[in-house]
Amino acid sequence: MSDTVRIDKWLWAARFFKTRGLAKKAIEGGKVHYNGGRVKTSKGVELGALLKVPQGWDTLEVEVTGLSDQRRGAAEARELYRETPASASRREREAQNRRLANQSMQGPRGRPDKKQRREIQHFQRHGFDD
Repeated sequence: MSDTVRIDKWLWAARFFKTRGLAKKAIEGGKVHYNGGRVKTSKGVELGALLKVPQGWDTLEVEVTGLSDQRRGAAEARELYRETPASASRREREAQNRRLANQSMQGPRGRPDKKQRREIQHFQRHGFDD
């Protein structure tokens, strides 16, 4: 391990991105923030730095606790960072909101029965007027 590691290499080694190319794209696209600001791919990561990294629907806010430029197992990769408590609570809250939204969007399952089909056809022909 060295004193500083390029941010694209660190994100790849910490398993936030599958390839360095994807990490580079995210950084250049402004998706990754380093200590509150946009960053270039050649920026060196330092211990204690705060990073905002997109992960699926969520954005993780992590503090750098270790440096590595080699990709290792997932358990070792998790030792390179620590998620902030605010980020963890926000992520849980947003996941709960998504679950609730998905539940409310689900309608009755299966095909409509004969009465429902007649109502649909009537609505398609006449709209709300009748």
